[in-house]
Amino acid sequence: MTLSREEVDHVAMLARLGLEPEERERMRVQLSSIMEHINRLRELDTEAIPPTAQVIALQNVMRDDEVQPSLPLADVLRNAPQHEDGMFKVNAVLDES
Repeated sequence: MTLSREEVDHVAMLARLGLEPEERERMRVQLSSIMEHINRLRELDTEAIPPTAQVIALQNVMRDDEVQPSLPLADVLRNAPQHEDGMFKVNAVLDES
């Protein structure tokens, strides 16, 4: 399936992309190649494959919460650009004025 320049222009317009003429041609070639791959995939018989099939079994990996000592405050603040009284100092997010 080869896309026309008009189809590429339409897709670019939908994506709000401003393409130069040489970019349009490159996109036309690349999108046409992608569509060819999709068409090949459509030829595969997937009737026997359930829609939620996974290649590997999925399972949640959980661990028990264990209390562990925290880092020393000096180590935590070592790379902070600004700190004061043992806390990170940041610029105000909301300006009151």
